[in-house]
Amino acid sequence: MKTLKVGFAAVVLVLAVQARADVKLPEVLSDHVVLQRGVPIHLWGWADPGEAVTVTLENDKASATADKIGVWSVKLPVRPAGGPYTITVAGKNTITLSDVLVGDVWVASGQSNMEIPMKGFNPQTQIKNASDEITKANYPQIRLLLIKKNASEYPLGDFKDAAAWQVCTPETVPAFSAVAYFFGREIYETEKVPIGLVDSTWGGTPAEAWVSLDGLSHSSEALEPVMQARAADMDAEEAGLLQRAVDAKDKAAGKTVPGRGADKTISWQPSGLYNAQIAPLTPMPIKGVIWYQGESNAGMERASHYESVFETLIEDWRTKWKQPDMPFLYVQLASYTSGAGWPIVQDAQRRTLELKNTGMAVANDVGEEHQIHPGDKQTVGHRLALNARAIAYGEDVVHTGPLFRSATVNGGSITVTFDSAAGLLAPNAPLGGFELAGADGVFSAAEATIVGDTVIVKSAAAPNPAFVRYAWASWPKGANLYNGAGLPTSAFTSQ
Repeated sequence: MKTLKVGFAAVVLVLAVQARADVKLPEVLSDHVVLQRGVPIHLWGWADPGEAVTVTLENDKASATADKIGVWSVKLPVRPAGGPYTITVAGKNTITLSDVLVGDVWVASGQSNMEIPMKGFNPQTQIKNASDEITKANYPQIRLLLIKKNASEYPLGDFKDAAAWQVCTPETVPAFSAVAYFFGREIYETEKVPIGLVDSTWGGTPAEAWVSLDGLSHSSEALEPVMQARAADMDAEEAGLLQRAVDAKDKAAGKTVPGRGADKTISWQPSGLYNAQIAPLTPMPIKGVIWYQGESNAGMERASHYESVFETLIEDWRTKWKQPDMPFLYVQLASYTSGAGWPIVQDAQRRTLELKNTGMAVANDVGEEHQIHPGDKQTVGHRLALNARAIAYGEDVVHTGPLFRSATVNGGSITVTFDSAAGLLAPNAPLGGFELAGADGVFSAAEATIVGDTVIVKSAAAPNPAFVRYAWASWPKGANLYNGAGLPTSAFTSQ
């Protein structure tokens, strides 16, 4: 891991050299920024080695001297929610940050279902009621930071392209994550504090790309799909080189060469996105993370490793932010006609709830059979917000649907017990989506009946049942178990 530290120091040194004679702030600190309440306010940046830097916020003042590679860092006292404030950073030059708020900062990350903006990607990926939602998105106390796509082979000390905080308005929200906006809007409306939302996403990317290399190195099981992914990346690199050679030959011959997107190979590499899109954020204290990803890990060669990779990612981010109890809330894959790996990833996401301060928004009932990007992002944002209200804010709200606890064989049936704060019900009877298997592991459809907080499952095709599962398909038909709060049950298997 020493080489990673040297690489990071080299990047910081380059930034310091570029900024000689000028104090410089990271891109994440700009006008309109939201700083995390309830913890010391951390401000940092670069200057000439040995240069004295003073930071002032109202009556609070702190000073530091840039170290030998030009890095300085200060902490101001804890503040409650409030603002707007002005912050001055003074060295040989002076920087002024205006319209600064103190509140709660949430980082939204993952792949396309988190990335998809309020305006949609295209006519096929439209957000429900998008025009009306955008028109009403006028929230001066909600601030948005959209991180531009970038990948790196080593951790960066700052973002490559300028990123600036913006006030949430009908003009700024269209390009921003719909899930993050709907989540942040509800948190603002319930908690009544300024909310900062950071959108750092990239569609079509696997979880391994979002974990640091040292984080991956701590999990031998997580490394296996990483090595498989790297082999695939190398194949993609070769294909890309070949295609570019063909394009060059065609262009020289006067043939029309179709436009091609940017080379995303590095965005699939282990740690490539962590290095460029997460590492520069980690010095900034936050309230928590919301995450929506897993589609790119649902192939059978990756799905069986997802639990290990995902848990590694969560613990890695908590370590890098130095916030061991940081709330990490995520969306379970929505239903969609796909392969056999889909429910495996869903069940891995359910099992990840064993980690402290994690919460999961089940989305099977808002999926679309032939559209991997369902348009109902309002429900997803709401369910994430329910998790935040319970886990991050301590509210007494029902935030999850019934969760599988145990399965007990009773002769020719299996009794399934759930953790459910609001009972069990099947809105569209009869109850469906359950399957039974004997010791051979061959599942078949089963009859299911709600009895209190349990479900009794039996099937003539499995007279001696050993295992039970629910909603075990990428597009599960008939799965309709909810609780009294209208929250659905997660896919699960007892096998």
